[in-house]
Amino acid sequence: MKLLQTAERISNVEASDNVIFQRSLFAYHEASEIISGTLLEIGTGMGYGFEILAPKVEKYIAIDKYSSEIIEKNIGVENFQFHKQNVPPIVNIPDNSVDFVVSFQVIEHIKNDRLFVKEIHRVLKPSGKVILTTPNIKMSLTRNPWHIREYTHQEFHSLLSKYFNKTELKGVFGNEKTMNYFEENKKSVEKITRFDILNLQYNLPRKLLQIPYDILNRMNRKKLMNKNITEVNDVSVKDYFLKDADNYCFDLFAIAEK
Repeated sequence: MKLLQTAERISNVEASDNVIFQRSLFAYHEASEIISGTLLEIGTGMGYGFEILAPKVEKYIAIDKYSSEIIEKNIGVENFQFHKQNVPPIVNIPDNSVDFVVSFQVIEHIKNDRLFVKEIHRVLKPSGKVILTTPNIKMSLTRNPWHIREYTHQEFHSLLSKYFNKTELKGVFGNEKTMNYFEENKKSVEKITRFDILNLQYNLPRKLLQIPYDILNRMNRKKLMNKNITEVNDVSVKDYFLKDADNYCFDLFAIAEK
């Protein structure tokens, strides 16, 4: 099954996604310096993290509700498993069976986030770790109707601390180049949302807004790329960095230990 390419599921296919795509790759590169043993990735998306993470572990288990070309290409590879399923719960993964779990930009889509975290805790071995990313609501420019919720760094830390013995919360920040893009994006979004005088983005049901949001998001990214195509194309993982989370990071980056 070929995965529908939307503005929500980014990849290197669409050039205008590059700034966001590199931010997503950054999380994988950071995780690759930590993981070992048996790894479970929940929410593989387009599968572009596989080539970064798989060489660092002995066994790679992937879960997503869709397959993808990268995942399908690796089915049959030794020590690789793919489970097509919705979560939670996490099906077919035994208790205390994996050393690390990674799940990037997924939890904001999960209705029962507590069960999601509880299930991750269940499948981890004692002293196992989960690495999670999710958008920082303080830096969201508008409501994303594909997300059930977004978190402040305090809320995210509190959620994980209910289930894990130790939680370290970092933030994904950008340098001047990525911040310039953010400011241009903010101006562009404000030009669109100023017409929402009835505040429909918050008052209408999420599902009614998903397709219009996706279309406008894609148009806006293309507009920003055409306005300054060199800067958009030049952004790489090196333009992002981790430090303690606050209200001004793009994403929350959590490492929690069982």
